[in-house]
Amino acid sequence: MTQHTVQKTSVTLLGLGAMGTALARTWLAAGHPLTVWNRTPARAAALAADGAEVADTAAEAVAANTLIVVCLLDDASVGEALAGTDLTDRDLVNLTTSTPGQARARAEWARERGARHLDGGIMAVPPMIGVPEAGGYVFYSGSRELFERHRETLAVPAGTTYVGEDAGFAALHDVALLSAMYGMFAGTAHAFALIRGENIDPVSFAPLLADWLVAMAPAVHRTADQLRSGDYTKGVVSDLAMQVAGTPAFLSTAEQQGVSPELLSPYFELMRRRLAEGGGEEDLTGVIDLLTR
Repeated sequence: MTQHTVQKTSVTLLGLGAMGTALARTWLAAGHPLTVWNRTPARAAALAADGAEVADTAAEAVAANTLIVVCLLDDASVGEALAGTDLTDRDLVNLTTSTPGQARARAEWARERGARHLDGGIMAVPPMIGVPEAGGYVFYSGSRELFERHRETLAVPAGTTYVGEDAGFAALHDVALLSAMYGMFAGTAHAFALIRGENIDPVSFAPLLADWLVAMAPAVHRTADQLRSGDYTKGVVSDLAMQVAGTPAFLSTAEQQGVSPELLSPYFELMRRRLAEGGGEEDLTGVIDLLTR
């Protein structure tokens, strides 16, 4: 019987922080030849023991393979690491956290240097990398052809979701989702603050809070439908006028509990402004228009 060995794509990885190291270990475990570089060489020692080739310089690492994955601190670090390297005919996948504008500028920067470019936004923390059941994934945007060429390799550490040819879209999706997350954390912080001084066990309260947040989550679909149609009264359950009328109770409760309303007040103010403009029969979707003016 003849055995056929499938050659796995070789990868160069620049950056061995917590996320970069997790990516590296996953590619190595899957049998991908890996060349790594890090500004602090000591971080590469353990990976060398696992079979990674350690480059002395970023230029040497870039020269080693066609597929170059970058996972550094910020956009400035990318420019510094790649300065003086020959990117001609390289496939540059930038997984460094950046803004949409930085991602677009970096894509043009790469093209000017003869490289093909793909930007990524990682929706996972390091322990989720290489663990499919954890649900982590990466947004990718830029060259569709480049994404399809390396989809299988890029899917080894985490799932892949392609969001468009615009190089900035991965970063935009990333920040949009994380912004919603921080909004949820803000509401959670206020809720726990309200019960903090009472004889209420936070551990017993937590399942009630989690279940409530899950129950409210489908409202995003109604908001999206209203934005697409332009009809903010479509499918309204509690209109804006009713909700604004209820806000004094939230503020008074916070005062009585000795809790600052600073996490709620800005949103309530937007609600009142939209109501003053005549949006009383709408859902809360009109607040979005106030934010984008």
